[in-house]
Amino acid sequence: MNFPKIILHFILYSGLLSGLFFHANVSAEAEIKNLEKIRAVIAQRIEGVGEYKIQPSPIKGLYLVIAPPRILYISEDANYIFEGDVTNINTGEDLTRGYRNSARYAAVETMKDSMIIFSPPKDKIKHTITVFTDIDCYYCKKLHSEVDEFNRLGIQVRYLAYPRQGAGSAAYAKAITVWCSKDKQMALTRAKNGVDLKAIKCDNPVDKHFALGDLLGVRGTPAIFLENGQMYPGYIPAARLSQALDKAKKAGAFK
Repeated sequence: MNFPKIILHFILYSGLLSGLFFHANVSAEAEIKNLEKIRAVIAQRIEGVGEYKIQPSPIKGLYLVIAPPRILYISEDANYIFEGDVTNINTGEDLTRGYRNSARYAAVETMKDSMIIFSPPKDKIKHTITVFTDIDCYYCKKLHSEVDEFNRLGIQVRYLAYPRQGAGSAAYAKAITVWCSKDKQMALTRAKNGVDLKAIKCDNPVDKHFALGDLLGVRGTPAIFLENGQMYPGYIPAARLSQALDKAKKAGAFK
């Protein structure tokens, strides 16, 4: 069963907050039975869920299922499920955002061995960004033209392929050629500079990158993911992004 990406804001009234971590009042036997039912539903009824973990949610009667990059809420009797945002109406806090961002980053990290990475020396790395890129995208080219500046500022840039027009497009074929090249860094730079590379085919990760981008909500390129899983859609100049990252790190955003 695939659930539509409907953003549901589950309103928490102050009275409901008294039920925070209700699981503490559930017997160990009942807890085990609840988890067994939920695992059975996930296995039998929910498609596309790989590794996941179940934990208490801050809402009475609901469990939180973290299945990167998805966040699900399932009732303790396993009869109800929703996928969306939970907001505390009293504080305005999005209670799902932190879990969602962590799940996003965990999903991104599953592709780390197939990324094309441009990095300053290891001891000079201050921040890491992961960028879904399209070879022919104008602003992707603009971002890549600043990759040396990103590195100078201590920002490691990791690329994943996201040919916007999908399989069969010119950008898709170019991405395969780049990711199949022996020197992937050079091939990516040359392709973004308009060099017509000789087509190469191999066992490549482009389809997996593209599918992950769709799951993460990428709708355009470049799409920049930070170390806390937050996504910035679009091009951001190196100097401005560096300042934003430094400020966020100082505020404790990257723990």
